[in-house]
Amino acid sequence: MTLRSTFAEATTRWRPTNPYVLDAALAALTLFAVSLQWIFPDEGDDPLTWQGWLLGAATAVPLIWRRRAPCAVACAVSVATPAQALYHAPPPDVMYGGMVVLYTMAAQARPWQRRLMLTGWMIGVVVTMQHQTHKEPFEYAFHLMGLVAAYALGMLARVQRAYTAELEDRARRLERERAADTARARAEERARIARDMHDILAHAVSLMVVQAEAGPVVVRKDPDRAEATFDTIASTGRDAMAQLRRILGVLKEELPEGGTGSPRLPQPGVTALPELVRQVGRSTGLRAELRTSGEPRPLSSDTEVAAYRVVQEALTNTLKHARASRALVELDWADDHVSLTVTDDGRGPSAGPGGHGLIGIRERAAACGGRAETGEAPGGGFRVTVRLPVAAQRERALG
Repeated sequence: MTLRSTFAEATTRWRPTNPYVLDAALAALTLFAVSLQWIFPDEGDDPLTWQGWLLGAATAVPLIWRRRAPCAVACAVSVATPAQALYHAPPPDVMYGGMVVLYTMAAQARPWQRRLMLTGWMIGVVVTMQHQTHKEPFEYAFHLMGLVAAYALGMLARVQRAYTAELEDRARRLERERAADTARARAEERARIARDMHDILAHAVSLMVVQAEAGPVVVRKDPDRAEATFDTIASTGRDAMAQLRRILGVLKEELPEGGTGSPRLPQPGVTALPELVRQVGRSTGLRAELRTSGEPRPLSSDTEVAAYRVVQEALTNTLKHARASRALVELDWADDHVSLTVTDDGRGPSAGPGGHGLIGIRERAAACGGRAETGEAPGGGFRVTVRLPVAAQRERALG
């Protein structure tokens, strides 16, 4: 911390809440300084008079209101100071009140007001010095330089105040922007978690419902197959619980080093698609097939997850709504993107274009800088097509 910042902090901490307290103390100090030359007069100076004391007080007492009415105080002090010289009561050796007034005007008044006051005081100094006895040439320069220095200090205070206000305003803007960014990030994270939970639960429940509906029939006809069916239901449930724990893990704080708890497994990606397609076909009897073409390209982590969830949600919609017997998943790699297409031979999603699953597919694609299209397939059935950028193109796509 610098000496300047330490002084500013101390000044702010000890500054009275009522500005009149500080200004009254300043006025009393100015009156004391003005009275010194009358209390302890130099040899040959004019004696102290009651008129002189009143005029001296008139250059100091108005300073109590210097911040409330700077122009009025400046005018009062500007009249009282030359009056001392005109009445030889005696004129002040140092124009304390004038320096305080010029500092205040430079710090608070409008440009034309402070410039007019500086010019008037410099002319007034020359005139006042003419009525001072035993004056020396260097005293002109002393008084003029004192007034200019007070004016310069006031301008510096004005600039410092404006600079501080700008910094405070910028800090407030940054804080608002940071709060908005945080709120936006939280909303996006909540939406992502909601999409993941919807996809996981919808997929798992759909598989378990299909198996459970076939369970009673299989129990009567083929007990061995029934046992495998129930094992599939249990396995699907365990897998869904594991994925949910993965997602909910992001809501918890990181475990301390050496702490206990289950590690967070990575989210599934493109490499998990073959197992997903096999699981759907094995568990439901749907003839699901995966076809891959092109040379695989690196994908960002969120694009990997989005690709998996898109296929998962598309297959879930096929199981729940399409009443299809066959589903084809096509993974096509290009230089700057990867295309995912899921086509079935059913009647399309009964939920329509506004269903949560299809909306989630579009949101996932948009969040990764891609796009999604849904609709009827050319030969009948329903098709979901998603195009996602590869890692090299993702930043460019998101702008």
